[in-house]
Amino acid sequence: MENKEQHKEQLRVDKVVSKIDKKIISTKDEFDRAHTETKKVQQTYSDNTSVNYFEVDDRIETSAELQQQRGLVSRLTENESILKTQLSTLHDLKKSPYFGRIDIQDDGQPDDETLYIGIASFENADGEFLVYDWRAPISSIYYNGTLGQVAYDTPMGEQKTTLKKKRQFQIVNGQIRNMFDTNETVGDEMLQSALGAQNDDYMQNIVATIQHEQNDIIRDTKSNLLVVQGVAGSGKTSAILQRIAFLLYHSRDTLEADQIILFSPNKLFSHYISEVLPSLGERNMRQVTFDEFIDNRLKGLNVQSLFERYETDDALTPQQKLIRGFKESAKFMDNVKDYCNHLSASQIFFSDIIFNEAVFFSKEEIRSIFDGFPKAITVSDRFFKTKNELIKRLKKRINHETGKDWVNDEIDQLSNEKYHDLLAGHALGEFQNEDDERFFIAKKIVTDRLEVVYDAIFNNNFLDPYLQYANFLKTVDLPQNIDQKKWQQATSEFNDAIEFHSIKLDDCAPLLYMRDYICSSGQNNTMKYLFVDEMQDYSVAQLKYLRYAFPQTKWTLLGDSEQALFKDVEQPKEILNKLNAAFNVRHSRLISLKRSYRSTYPITTFAKSILPNGDDIEAFNRDGDLPELIVLPNFDNAIKRLEKIVPKQRSTYGTVAILTKNMEEAKQVYDRIHSKLDATLLKDADRTLPKGVLVLPIYLAKGLEFDSVIAWDTSENNYPDETLLGTLYTIITRAMHHLTLLSIGDVTPLISDQSLTTSRVKIERTIKR
Repeated sequence: MENKEQHKEQLRVDKVVSKIDKKIISTKDEFDRAHTETKKVQQTYSDNTSVNYFEVDDRIETSAELQQQRGLVSRLTENESILKTQLSTLHDLKKSPYFGRIDIQDDGQPDDETLYIGIASFENADGEFLVYDWRAPISSIYYNGTLGQVAYDTPMGEQKTTLKKKRQFQIVNGQIRNMFDTNETVGDEMLQSALGAQNDDYMQNIVATIQHEQNDIIRDTKSNLLVVQGVAGSGKTSAILQRIAFLLYHSRDTLEADQIILFSPNKLFSHYISEVLPSLGERNMRQVTFDEFIDNRLKGLNVQSLFERYETDDALTPQQKLIRGFKESAKFMDNVKDYCNHLSASQIFFSDIIFNEAVFFSKEEIRSIFDGFPKAITVSDRFFKTKNELIKRLKKRINHETGKDWVNDEIDQLSNEKYHDLLAGHALGEFQNEDDERFFIAKKIVTDRLEVVYDAIFNNNFLDPYLQYANFLKTVDLPQNIDQKKWQQATSEFNDAIEFHSIKLDDCAPLLYMRDYICSSGQNNTMKYLFVDEMQDYSVAQLKYLRYAFPQTKWTLLGDSEQALFKDVEQPKEILNKLNAAFNVRHSRLISLKRSYRSTYPITTFAKSILPNGDDIEAFNRDGDLPELIVLPNFDNAIKRLEKIVPKQRSTYGTVAILTKNMEEAKQVYDRIHSKLDATLLKDADRTLPKGVLVLPIYLAKGLEFDSVIAWDTSENNYPDETLLGTLYTIITRAMHHLTLLSIGDVTPLISDQSLTTSRVKIERTIKR
């Protein structure tokens, strides 16, 4: 019976693949025609159009012909891009047309309706859906429904139906490899197959194996703040990427990929996830690390990165930790805002605008302009009005300067070619008289010369944000637990660092907030959704600044409080309460993912055992090797053992990662083994994740997974107390199939004897306890 049913399903797959083949041929023909047309129009565009330059106030404008041609090229290019994406999706569908089937029966209907679910919709020539997109409203039944009465959301409201059958497929190159009926979201057989595969260069999309709780995350369209707390390997990052794909599908008429921004933990992670959305036929969202974002906002300064700070954290005194905590709090950011709102003209640190080493607009003149506006309006509005007044005065200076001798001399020395260039598309004789033409040329010359002044005004360079922030630090009310002298010392360190064009990370968010708030700048109102991965590594102050920088966005934050490398662990509910208070959000939601899929059952069981609340984590039942602990007497012995372990692991697995506590350790290990083991040392600047033997600090492995992990030096000396529990847990949970821990000396107390026993860890000791 089973073989007969599978034969019947295979006939349908063959039929659908045949139709997809025909669609590929017709779409390829359309694409070729579109490509030819685009090339032809681009050639015409290049040959027949020219750019016209008019008044500097308007900057660069184009002729009607140029705009028309540009619009045509843009439409044709977009059409070509759409067809190219369709072709890619069709080729993917051909390999695996669908992964699920649901049979439903609506009330009052005599017959069942059979629907097939895949990565994209596919219709036959009559408009009949042969495959439904996994994001379609009715497809949620596949992920959320169990047999019997079910409901699903549609644009018209909730719909009810009866789910009669749920069937899952594994189809590879058009052939059904596996097929089974289930009452679950995705049966264990399908998950075992997907999770048992070795790690790839890129994260794979998980639409065929989305679980019920992940589906809740993906399809949430109501929450303004969605916090996803997921244990290591729970699929939270994958679910978030599917969420982005779902939102682009759900709001396809009003949402573009460029209106979504994702803050990634590092560049390696950005590369790792870069193929998920394209595999679903969607363009990638904008992606940036917080370091990159801050660097771009503070150009000219050497900004301390999170990783650089982590490397030196051991040297911090208790008072320095308290000071950092205060600067990274919501209270501190509120103090910044309050300070800015009550600034008078005399309290603002204006700067001279310099031109040719002389003062063009003095800070006294600028202060006078600011002070002339009504005190009742906000500081930021007065600053904006000051900016506009400076631009008006600049224009008057330009008009006045056009009659100066130096300008006439420069006009007289112009070549015919340069003269025509300055006419910027105006024909000779087009002006009423020669004086008008000469005035036009003169204004162009003066405007070009004074463009640096305009840029200084436009970029708010008449405010010194560093002096302003230093002044704020002197006046802010301190918590009782912070010593006044230590605070003054920290303020002096800020000033000294600025002198050398450097800034610590904890000063970045409040400084930027102050600068942008006073200047009424630094906001992007086009972004609609903001995603933050590894949210536990962000301070509330940083999140508050992102809230200011992207005021129109709905937020999705995801992380794992147990993987807090850079600060103390906080409980998910505590984090949500903090954010609700800081952001004043109406519709917030916390979703917790407790089940871990990445690692084998033995590895997850061991990872659970070192956590105080490890029993909350549910291990997926995928068999594998027991973790092993090797205790060695010294560094040289550990290196020698590493040289034996790695080749053995490499013969079985595509990627073997040696994970260290910090970069200093990673370099020490790499220097000793790379000539023998052909290893790669990964650094913060690296953007790709190669196969083979990798050596990297754990903070660069955030969000990543490896076939085999070797945890370097998990000794008592290296992991002395619970402040490093998050680091150790994160290292262990990067392993998919195999885990080895090397300890130089007695093992860390974070791994108890009971943990080793209950997890059945294989132990090898070459030193006495």
